[in-house]
Amino acid sequence: MNIKRALISVWDKTNVARFAKALSERGVKIFATSGTAEHLRSHGINVEDISEVTGLPEMLEGNIKSIHPKIFAAILMSLFEEDNLKLPEGLNVEPFDLVVVNPRPFQLGDGLDEERILKNVDIGGIAMLRAAAKNYKNVVPVCDPEDYDMVVESIDTCGDVELQKRRLLCAKAFLFCQRYDESVFKTLCDLFAIDAAELKRRLE
Repeated sequence: MNIKRALISVWDKTNVARFAKALSERGVKIFATSGTAEHLRSHGINVEDISEVTGLPEMLEGNIKSIHPKIFAAILMSLFEEDNLKLPEGLNVEPFDLVVVNPRPFQLGDGLDEERILKNVDIGGIAMLRAAAKNYKNVVPVCDPEDYDMVVESIDTCGDVELQKRRLLCAKAFLFCQRYDESVFKTLCDLFAIDAAELKRRLE
């Protein structure tokens, strides 16, 4: 089977325990960020914290947990096979084959100040999803719980996720990132009293 290692970091935990259990039963090793790992363990699923990969604890109120060379090398390394031997000696990176990410939606209530708004902007999750989508031929990017069953069914059928399905998930991941960034953009324009339409016209 080509799917051997999965990284899961989700805000929307709909069916993620069932999905992770199905993957684990098929021999997939599961890694997760702390909140997701706690949720999966509560459902009896064996999972390793990504701190086991990075060698560092989460920090800055959980804002720094996945932003690490070992994480992004594990997602991207198979895209640059000719450069794999150039990784720093002793880095010991094993690639991820599946990345499951959906950050908290950027929908904030009225009255929040600039500091709190900016603290709520996701960086690591969106970056991991984009990296996985960039390397979709080697890493399956998943951002929608509706796709969990399709992934498992595909693995059961051929031990992998077919190319056309990977392409669909790739496009969906980039659309997810675009919509997330658009929601941040609109919120900041409102906060800073910037004409969003005019700013977009200037950049065309």
